[in-house]
Amino acid sequence: MKYEKIQAPKGVSEYAPPLSAAFEWVRESLISPAKLAGYQLMELPVFEDTSLFSRGVGESTDVVSKEMYTFEDRGGRSITLRPEGTAGVMRAVIEKGLDRGQLPVKVWYSGAFFRAERPQAGRFRQFYQVGIEAIGLDDPAIDAEVIAIADQGFKSLGLKNYRLEITSLGDAQSRAAHRVDLLKFISKLDLDEATAARAAINPLRLFDDKRPEMKAAMAGAPLLLDYLSENSAQNFKAVKAYLDQLGIEYLVNPRMVRGLDYYTGTTFEFIHEGLGAQSGIGGGGRYDGLMEILGGQALSGIGFGLGVDRALLAAQAEGVLVENQFSSDLFIIPLGENQMSACLSIAAKLRTAGIRTEIAFGDRALKGAMKAADKSGSRYVIVLGDSELASGSVELKRMSDGSTRSVKIDQLQSVLLGDL
Repeated sequence: MKYEKIQAPKGVSEYAPPLSAAFEWVRESLISPAKLAGYQLMELPVFEDTSLFSRGVGESTDVVSKEMYTFEDRGGRSITLRPEGTAGVMRAVIEKGLDRGQLPVKVWYSGAFFRAERPQAGRFRQFYQVGIEAIGLDDPAIDAEVIAIADQGFKSLGLKNYRLEITSLGDAQSRAAHRVDLLKFISKLDLDEATAARAAINPLRLFDDKRPEMKAAMAGAPLLLDYLSENSAQNFKAVKAYLDQLGIEYLVNPRMVRGLDYYTGTTFEFIHEGLGAQSGIGGGGRYDGLMEILGGQALSGIGFGLGVDRALLAAQAEGVLVENQFSSDLFIIPLGENQMSACLSIAAKLRTAGIRTEIAFGDRALKGAMKAADKSGSRYVIVLGDSELASGSVELKRMSDGSTRSVKIDQLQSVLLGDL
């Protein structure tokens, strides 16, 4: 019987060698600045009770109303594959009692997230993010730190063609004053039923409507930045001053809303010029009130989610992925079975020292093994035969230019570490 091939579901981002090495590098580079700033890992489940997202993310959002993968499990419970990370982190912080210890709670997370939307370049049904959350203190300096960590993550990839946009969505007082005038403005618009229903739940959501006719209709709408309370205005001023001090360039975008209802105060987004329509590579903001909505204390928090898939696309667009960047450092070719034991020992020692080392396995001729070394992209190659074992020396060949030099086997580690 001949079986048909089974393919991955449409819209799933998956990574196989050699691209998977670049994906791993992007993911680790994006989260490394958070680790250096004292953020600790929070490992979360990929599915949660549906009410966590309907309450936490907001029923007026496209994420909840259109994009969630929701199903009933065998126990009759409504379960949803996580569409974002913050609500899950907040649930875990409350459940584990972390909010009752040292504040702020500073955690990072990474993994796959799921949204049922139309797949296109840079937009997937399964996608990958890294994120951080700082929970428990309402301090403009923390806002600046969170933004700076994200910015450093993108800089560590070598990205240059992106911009940071920031705004403030104010506090409850600010939004209440703005809502009165915004609803008056919206009441004069000719809205379809679905848009009107969305505006009734959260009128700010209309600023996030991408349809050209809605953009034109909202062009003259009152802006929340003009309604900030004195405290909100001072906080936003302080955040900008900190970013100026850190040398982080930004553009104030008074129409920014982002796609989730829980944002308040400082809100930001990183946009890359080379990705077309799906230009957002990450963003976040403060979410006063979210913990309380989810049954916890009335504590503030701020965080971000950075798109690993889109950051990888941005790195490719800017050409920052160097050829053979993720290849092995050394490729060892044994000339026969008698030399394999020595190869394994040498490789084990070098790997312990952090030197990426491959071995030519199987009964390959020297010419075929050299071709394999070339295709693998290894930086250096050595051939190990009886004469090399007898003399204790090998010819270390640099593949980039074909140059060779004689090196003692017991000095390979120090020589390679000095060159790499």
